[in-house]
Amino acid sequence: MTSWIENKCVEAGMRMTDQRRIIANVLSDAEDHPDAEELYARSVKLDSKISLATVYRTVRLFSDAGIIETHDFRDGRSRYEPAMDEHHDHLIDVTTGDVIEFVDEDIEALQIKIAEKLGYELVDHRLELYGKPKR
Repeated sequence: MTSWIENKCVEAGMRMTDQRRIIANVLSDAEDHPDAEELYARSVKLDSKISLATVYRTVRLFSDAGIIETHDFRDGRSRYEPAMDEHHDHLIDVTTGDVIEFVDEDIEALQIKIAEKLGYELVDHRLELYGKPKR
């Protein structure tokens, strides 16, 4: 069974090597926002010949093709997730590094209103909130 990312790669005309296929599947299965080292750790369990350099080249290729999104959550490492059609924003727990995805219709409406007030039509946005749990 092919993953969402693998299907997008094929649609984009990308040559799918066994190692790219493994990395695509690991990314598709991820329920978090892994960095390259975490992708490597997960991928090498499936194919011991995969190198960290291969993971970096592959995520750059997938990102350049618009198949995955690259995020910098201010923790010094790029993190990855599939570039899905459904929009969502992120809340990053600064104590643990956990990333929580959310959608808030009030925030979405406010962003459109602000853009219109400034004379713009909103075509895209990215919202990242940083917080720590209340005690």
